[in-house]
Amino acid sequence: MSNPAEQDARPIHSIRDLVDVLESGNKPREFWRIGTEHEKFGFVRPDAATAQRPAFTSPDYDHNGIGALLGNVEAEGDWTPITDGPALIGLKGEGSNKGGAISLEPAGQFELSGAPLISLHEAAEELERHFEATRKAAQPLGLGFAPLGFHPFATRADLPWMPKSRYAIMRSYMPKVGTMGLDMMQRTCTVQVNLDFASESDMVRKMRVSLALQPVATALFANSPFYEGKPNGWLSNRARVWTDTDNARSGMPAVCFEDDFGFEKYVEWALDVPMYFVVRNERLIDVSGRSFRAWMAGDRQDGLEGLTPTIGDFEDHLTTLFPDVRLKRFLEMRGADAGSAEMMLAQSALWVGLLYDDAALAAAEKLVRENSWDEYRVLRGDVPARALNTPFGSGTVRDLASRMVEIATQGLRARNVRDELDRDETIFLAPLQALAVGAPTQAERWLERYNGPWAGDVKRILMEAEV
Repeated sequence: MSNPAEQDARPIHSIRDLVDVLESGNKPREFWRIGTEHEKFGFVRPDAATAQRPAFTSPDYDHNGIGALLGNVEAEGDWTPITDGPALIGLKGEGSNKGGAISLEPAGQFELSGAPLISLHEAAEELERHFEATRKAAQPLGLGFAPLGFHPFATRADLPWMPKSRYAIMRSYMPKVGTMGLDMMQRTCTVQVNLDFASESDMVRKMRVSLALQPVATALFANSPFYEGKPNGWLSNRARVWTDTDNARSGMPAVCFEDDFGFEKYVEWALDVPMYFVVRNERLIDVSGRSFRAWMAGDRQDGLEGLTPTIGDFEDHLTTLFPDVRLKRFLEMRGADAGSAEMMLAQSALWVGLLYDDAALAAAEKLVRENSWDEYRVLRGDVPARALNTPFGSGTVRDLASRMVEIATQGLRARNVRDELDRDETIFLAPLQALAVGAPTQAERWLERYNGPWAGDVKRILMEAEV
């Protein structure tokens, strides 16, 4: 979730002003970039455990925890602090880190929002630099980090809350609109890639392809088969959690599949999603459940007294929408569990290959049209349990994934972006190519470890998944 940002204070005069916000994301192809975001769970390493901080427990903000970790990263240079009141809650990249940011999820999940980069080769280098910097900052604190889709054994009561004002508002609101919102906040981690579009029509094509195929990505990246120390019957428990978090703002919005979908239709949908907060004088005001549309129409009650909606308010509101593919000035692919470094890069490679080459995008559109939008929406609820083995059409999701990965392979070959060893970006699809022909998912591999050498001790996953 987002760090606080400087607000655009221009007042909103019409819906057209909001359409312009999204439309300003249009970019010529030569300016398209790749931005990877990924989260990971912190834990106390066994070699640093004490009676007060047992091995594998989650670090809180204080007491040599997440706050100190942020401080250590900042001390290495090229980061500017982001605060919420007196608390350091994020870092903005400068110099060598320009364009990137580090933020905290509600229970201290540590997130890198990568800089907009030209190639997947650059994304791989950025990822390794981040892991190296995180390890260096975490080592004196006795902390490790493991990217998994859902915390494998901690209860919600075991986990801390970070001192971020928006999370206090969401913590109060979530139980009113779904049964698993607090699980989403405290116990999940994801990886996503942010990609550009050239025009409204290009955005629509990319939105529809990526939204329809997002359940297939969920299956490919399934990496959360445990719940409170035991197998949970799901290969992506993170994806299951999203089926009842806050359905007014998440999932696969039907508006995206309507014939006249575009920037304005997305704005109209967004205006009817209840707000969480507005920011004034660097303070968050709780307006959870209030209508942005009514606020624009002149409603100034229930916390909105004397406040005029601004472009910045709408941009903040966009960050509180959680569809599987989110539209801002770019598109965010949001359907995957966090996983290994190789899988994080593969997630970016998959969508770059599908969406950044014209022939690949046309082939992906043709693939998507073989089934109805409703079938993909049903599939979203089916894949968390069986992932690639989920029945679909006359076969399984693995069959669809295989065709999807092949299209992405062709798209990356056509991009022909090479590293210093003359390798193109298809090298990052290798884990998905293996899955397409029958390899087990990350979740299935963990279950094999649980039933084999771990002898039912799920805590061993943290050291094996550590980055």
